[in-house]
Amino acid sequence: MLRRIYLIAVLGVLLALTAACTNKKSVNPLAGVGSKQPDKVLFDKAMDAMHHNRFDVARLTLQTLINTYPDSEYIARAKLAVGDSWYAEGGTAALAQAEQEYSDFKIFFPNLKEAAEAQLKIANIHYQQMEKADRDYTHAKRAEDEYRNLILQFPDSKLVPDAKKRLLEVQEVLADREFGIGRFYYLRESFAASIARLQTLVEKYPLYSRADEALYLLGQNYEGQIARIRKTTTTCDVNNLPRGCMREGDKARALGELSKKAAKEYSSILTRYPLMDRAVDAKKRLEALHEPVPRATKAAVARNKAEIESRGQMTMMGQMMSLIKKGPDVSHATAIGEPNLVEAEPISAVTVQKEEARAFMESAAGGGGNKVAVEIAKPDQPGPGGAQPTGNEVNPNAPFGTPPAAMPPGTPATPDPNELRPNAPSDPNELKPADSGTDTSLPPPTQVNEIQNQSSSSSASKADDSTPASDQDLSSSKKKKKKGLMKINPF
Repeated sequence: MLRRIYLIAVLGVLLALTAACTNKKSVNPLAGVGSKQPDKVLFDKAMDAMHHNRFDVARLTLQTLINTYPDSEYIARAKLAVGDSWYAEGGTAALAQAEQEYSDFKIFFPNLKEAAEAQLKIANIHYQQMEKADRDYTHAKRAEDEYRNLILQFPDSKLVPDAKKRLLEVQEVLADREFGIGRFYYLRESFAASIARLQTLVEKYPLYSRADEALYLLGQNYEGQIARIRKTTTTCDVNNLPRGCMREGDKARALGELSKKAAKEYSSILTRYPLMDRAVDAKKRLEALHEPVPRATKAAVARNKAEIESRGQMTMMGQMMSLIKKGPDVSHATAIGEPNLVEAEPISAVTVQKEEARAFMESAAGGGGNKVAVEIAKPDQPGPGGAQPTGNEVNPNAPFGTPPAAMPPGTPATPDPNELRPNAPSDPNELKPADSGTDTSLPPPTQVNEIQNQSSSSSASKADDSTPASDQDLSSSKKKKKKGLMKINPF
């Protein structure tokens, strides 16, 4: 007997919890209107039915009101309430029907303030159905478009702040998807495809929580191309042109252009995201490439600090629920800043390859046009028409940087001591300052916008936000570095 009573009590608790989870209370927006008109009575009955989760009864009552009193002052609210009934009922089919009802309401009543509410609920429908970043992104993309429409169509609505916050969360998911695809292509050395994805990401979603990772990965892509070009041959046979054949001068120019592109991405980390995890790594890569190391302004440091502090962290319970939860984790999305409201055209890998080929041709032609005249001849043989070498030709076996005719033909090639090798280990036999007792290291690279030593006079002007940040500003504002920062360089 006691066992039966215990079982009944447990079932009662479960039923109460289930009812509490599924009962979506609907507030009657006209509850304070003391009218005894029949249209008002029908509307109140429909709201009471929705309050008790009798959605079919609510819709039937609302349709009776709409069809019987087409000139009623409650007709707009009744049409919106039909969509609310489907929205509260939930489920894929019901949400699709709710979206249709809200779209019809916007068509019939575009000038009412409730039109912004209908647009927000359309966006929320797709927001609720978003999946993780590595899954189908259809609903995430639709949610982004609908939130943008609300902000652009109803800029004076009080719902705009909520829409912007949700839009930042949606863009966090979309940016995470682009980052995952870009990293996938990078690990498979499809550099053009990876660059296309990552460039699209950093241009469309600058508030992404891992924007510094995306910029660093862009620089690594260019360094991967540098490593690939270094493996190409420079001595070409006119009768047998291998695919990896490249002249020494063209090779040097290509390496220089790629080094500048990599340095640009690393510099963007230090100037835009100076407090994020990849700032230290970006500085090291700039020093390895012998490029100037920029310094962020105080305004950039303050902005980046505010963005970091506004981001949340996933709790232990959230990590456990993420294993069974369909939706993505948006806790890392920033809560400040303006979301991107412009739908830019995504960059394709073909576009990246064409731009690189065009830049290479212009560089090889010396800026004189797109037409390049290439003549490939075997070493130690006369030129065309039996002409003898004049001594001004470029020797393909000469080291990089050697002027024309500086070395006699046939001189064996020697490695360039200044040649850049990304992520290459240092020479174990290199004389270190600690070993020699004297400081033989080279001076550090030039710091762009570096604060120079100034006299401590009392008439010094007060620094504004555009003043470069000091080392103390960067060190005191930087968060603790995350453990287990992933290594993404396969070279």
